[in-house]
Amino acid sequence: MVQIDMPVVGEYKPGLEGIPATQSNISFIDGQQGILEYRGINIHELCAQGSFLETCYLLIFGYLPTAHRLEEFNQDIIFRRRIKYRIRDMIKCFPDRGHPMDALQTCVAGLGMFYPLSNYHDADYIYDASTRLIGKVPTMVAAFNMMRQGNDPVMPRDDLTYAGNFLYMLNERAPDPFAAKVFDTCLILHAEHTVNASTFCALVTASTLNDPYVVLASAIGTLGGPLHGGANERVMQMLEEIGSVENVKPYLEERLERKERIMGFGHRVYKVKDPRAVILQGLAEQLFDRFGHDRYYDIALELERQATDKLAERGIYANVDFYSGLVYKKLGVPIDLFTTIFAIARVAGWLAHWKEQLADNRLFRPTQVYTGLRHVKYLPISERESLS
Repeated sequence: MVQIDMPVVGEYKPGLEGIPATQSNISFIDGQQGILEYRGINIHELCAQGSFLETCYLLIFGYLPTAHRLEEFNQDIIFRRRIKYRIRDMIKCFPDRGHPMDALQTCVAGLGMFYPLSNYHDADYIYDASTRLIGKVPTMVAAFNMMRQGNDPVMPRDDLTYAGNFLYMLNERAPDPFAAKVFDTCLILHAEHTVNASTFCALVTASTLNDPYVVLASAIGTLGGPLHGGANERVMQMLEEIGSVENVKPYLEERLERKERIMGFGHRVYKVKDPRAVILQGLAEQLFDRFGHDRYYDIALELERQATDKLAERGIYANVDFYSGLVYKKLGVPIDLFTTIFAIARVAGWLAHWKEQLADNRLFRPTQVYTGLRHVKYLPISERESLS
């Protein structure tokens, strides 16, 4: 056996870091200045003045809707909130201790069997699939949450907002309007973030011309990992493990000494504090002022202060996951549902990239740098015993 030096095709970048995989006009990030824009509109403006459904429309169709068009969009989503009884029957078969992201991925993939693909370039098909997924994903998340407790799912309420309806379906209690507004803002913040891991996965699947349900199911599977959307669950687990403000310093020093990652800190793009974390921190403060203090917030503040002192010179600051869990917990969302919230919001961004990919599609087929052996002779099975 011999090792052959192979010619290198281009420069190998682990994780494809910094290598453009597509051209897009959906969102923009400046990681050095902490800027995030959707279709050119700064995220701070959208959160202050817009709504999540308005943001969905902007991302998918490229422009802000008129009041009349937004109302039509809202009504079409309301019409498509309910899920078929066969989907509910499928959820009944899921194990009670299964992770909600696995349940959601299965449900979204299953939707495609009920709504078979027609013409990829048919505007009506794209619109129907988009409103159907935006409408049904929250219903499926809430249904699994109720049914794993042995309860019937809560039917959607047409008189509630998109955000308010989801909070209602979690426990059949109408949410405080302020809480619903805060949750709506959280969805805006998570709706889109250029070509991250889950969006890239969606693009690869879309390039095969599979249907949008499979496209989103593949993205959901990627989002669930602890290095992507699943990090927000790990942040709350970390804060619970720390337990008190006094334990922050020894916890942090021990983790840094072992060169372990501090969940909720650092980002592949941002070298300053994540602009979404800035907004989420403000939302957390408003929630606590209105509905009561949370000791985990004190722990988080002290952890961020000390971690920033030690890590800022390396460009490591709090990211979106650091404060999102605190907000969701205060809103009454179970910890293992945190990443499904991320998915509910990111449906808009994934659909926008799916639509953009279809407009000028080319199958993704990257190359590799081969590092294995060459010209190895086949060894008959009778001669392999001596090698063990």
